Amino acid sequence: MNSQPASPADADANAAGSSFQLSYGYGTDRGLRRELNEDSFIASDPVFAVADGMGGHEAGEIASGVCVRTLGSSPVLAAGVRSASAADLQECLLKADASIREATGARAGTTLSGVVVVEQMGVPYWLVMNIGDSRTYRLSQGHFAQISVDHSEVQELVDSGDITAEQAAVHPRRHVVTRALGTGDETEADFWLLPIQEGDRIMVCSDGLNGELGDDHLFRILSTVAHPQDAVDALIQAALRSGGRDNVTVIVVDAKNVLNDAGIATTAPRPESESEVEEDTLPRAWVTGTDQEEGVDGKQ
Repeated sequence: MNSQPASPADADANAAGSSFQLSYGYGTDRGLRRELNEDSFIASDPVFAVADGMGGHEAGEIASGVCVRTLGSSPVLAAGVRSASAADLQECLLKADASIREATGARAGTTLSGVVVVEQMGVPYWLVMNIGDSRTYRLSQGHFAQISVDHSEVQELVDSGDITAEQAAVHPRRHVVTRALGTGDETEADFWLLPIQEGDRIMVCSDGLNGELGDDHLFRILSTVAHPQDAVDALIQAALRSGGRDNVTVIVVDAKNVLNDAGIATTAPRPESESEVEEDTLPRAWVTGTDQEEGVDGKQ
C-alpha cells in the first residue's frame, strides 16, 4: 500500500486572551498508483492549507512545496497572528507564483485550498482561500457543504448548465484546472469570510480524496468520527480502499469555545472518553510531498 501518513497533529491552539480553541489532524498518502507524492500542506495555526502539484516529473512536488513554504514564512501568517486579510493572502500567493515559475521554469504548477483563522474584534472567522481544484469543506450545525468552488473545466460546464454535478464527477476532463499557481495566466484566488460557529469542522483536501469519495461518504465519516486525527486517518483509508488513484492529503480542523455575538465563549462538552482528550501542545506540520519535518518553527 506504501502508505506514508504524516504524524498526528492532535493539538489545541488557544487565542491570546480568549478561550477559543482549535484542534486538528492531518495526513498524506502517495496513493496506490502514483510514483510520487506531489501534494504538500501546512497545518499550523492560523493557516491550514493543501497544495496539489501538477507536472509529474516536471516538478509538481517542487511547485506545491514552494507554495506551502511561502505561506509558512509569511509574517502575516506567523504562529499566533490572526490578522491576515484577503489582500495579504493574495500578495503572498503572488510571491509563491513568482517563486514557482523561477524554480520550475513555469513547467509545473499547483492548486491551493484552505483556511486562515482570523479574528475581528475578538470574534474568530474562517478566511477560506482557493485556486484550482483542491477543496475546502465545512461541517457546521449538522450541515455539510463545499465552501470553495473549483477552478476547472467541468465546474464551468456545471455552472453553465451543460452537465450535472454527478456527470462532472466522472467527466474525462474533470482534472483539467483553469487556474493555478506557477503556470498559466490565471493566478488570482477566490476568498470567503465565514464566522466560526461552535463545533465547526473544516476539512481541506486534495482531489485524491473527493475524486474517490462522494459527499455522502465524506459527511458520514466527518459526522461520526469524533477526533480530528482519527477522521483524517479514516478518510485516507477510505480513499485507498476506493482505488487510491491519486495522492491523498487531508486536514481536519475543529473549533470549540467560540465567542458568540455577546462576546461569551460557548463551552464545548467534555470528551466522552480518554481517546478524545487532546494535548496541550501545538505541533506545526509542514509537509512537502513525502518529506516531513516538525518543530517549533515548522521549517524544513
